Amino acid sequence: MPRGRPIKSQIRQNIIEILNVMGRGYGYEIHKIYKEIFPECTREVVYYHLKKGVQLGEFAIDEVKQEHGNYSWGGIVEKTYYKLGQNAKPAGDSRVKEFFDRRK
Repeated sequence: MPRGRPIKSQIRQNIIEILNVMGRGYGYEIHKIYKEIFPECTREVVYYHLKKGVQLGEFAIDEVKQEHGNYSWGGIVEKTYYKLGQNAKPAGDSRVKEFFDRRK
C-alpha cells in the first residue's frame, strides 16, 4: 500500500459532478452551489480541491479573468474559471441534476 493520503476525495468528486452540469465555474460560485447540495465544507477546502484536481487532471483551467467592480478590498477581482479535465469521471449524481433543474 502506498504511503500518504489516498488520492480519491469525495469532495473533489462532488465538485466534478457540479462542473459536469455547469460546464464551467469559478471557485466561489462552485462553493456556493456545493453548500446548497452537499454537507457543508469551507471555501478553502473547495479551493484546495480545485487546485489539487488541476494537478491530477480532473479539472482544467478554462480562463483567468480580471473583473472590475466595487469590492471591499479594491476595484479588481481575478476569477479563475474551471472546467472538467480529461481524468474526470462524473457519475451523474441526481442531487446535482435536480438542483440545477429547480434553478431554471
